[in-house]
Amino acid sequence: CGSPPAAPSHSIPAPQLSPEERLSPHMPESLRCDACHAIAFQIEEQLRKAEGKVGKKALKESDYIEVLERSCSQDWESYGVLELDGEKRLSGPGLPSLQPLSVLVSGGPWPGRLSKLCHGYVGEQGEARIYGAHRRGPAALRQLLCHGDKGPCAGRKESPDPPKALQNEL
Repeated sequence: CGSPPAAPSHSIPAPQLSPEERLSPHMPESLRCDACHAIAFQIEEQLRKAEGKVGKKALKESDYIEVLERSCSQDWESYGVLELDGEKRLSGPGLPSLQPLSVLVSGGPWPGRLSKLCHGYVGEQGEARIYGAHRRGPAALRQLLCHGDKGPCAGRKESPDPPKALQNEL
């Protein structure tokens, strides 16, 4: 029969990061929308877990402030950057999985940038406002943090805006 056919080999290079992407303490502008979605996901997960411990009831102010602090101060090590069709994207829990064959560059500056951005969103929006949006649902939290007039995803139309949550759910 002869030898089996050779398996095709794939070469997938790691993303080539610019000096800003490698060295700046700030999240590059091109990745801020992805970063915001990752942060909203993590905040949502942490608040949902905390509410689950109290029987899905609303948390006290001191409790949700503590959860938000913990959300932003986590290690963020499961996030990193990959390149898809020449465009760099953030990847990790809560973000769409982009491509099965890609090299993810994690660690380095990414965890610190995500933590810093998260603390910035909480400081800018305020804990009560973030928690109120969470109580209306994940779409409301993403809308508040990411898609508002000055949000990092403003002007992007990758996916339709999530439907507005009803106000009477609080």
